[in-house]
Amino acid sequence: MRLLTVIAVTTLIAASPAVAQIVPQQPPQQRRPDPSDTIPVPHFREEPPVSPLGAMWRSLLLPGWGQSILGRRVTGAVFIFWEGVTLTMTVKSVHQLNHLESIEADQEQIDGKKREVEDWAVLLVFNHLLAAAEAFVSAELWDFPGELATRRLPSGDVGTGVNLYW
Repeated sequence: MRLLTVIAVTTLIAASPAVAQIVPQQPPQQRRPDPSDTIPVPHFREEPPVSPLGAMWRSLLLPGWGQSILGRRVTGAVFIFWEGVTLTMTVKSVHQLNHLESIEADQEQIDGKKREVEDWAVLLVFNHLLAAAEAFVSAELWDFPGELATRRLPSGDVGTGVNLYW
């Protein structure tokens, strides 16, 4: 009898509409503003191919990726090159540390090698952070009109300057 009562109550509860099934009332349609009331603003900024945060996350994941998307191929290549150097040296230092520990070398040598591994690991992480920051700034300054120029000065020296156009 109890089982029959539980089944009946469950069926009644399941048959009634749930709150999520009730369709809410639609709000009244709002009037769209007249396009002739506004002054069109010319498009003055060229958007970068990727957002600043997108470039930052790409370069945080793989240094140089955000720079290559932004057309900064030399800068991206430098970050990728340094990534390879630091990754190679980290792996090499870990291998040498394992070798020193396996032959039971002097504790001073082992401690020095541990510091070397830590140094290369810090440089590896720093490369990721620096590449991410550089990609973010490059995307923010995507349409900056500055040009770096080198030319010979009247005194005969070589000078470097930045041309800014307003």
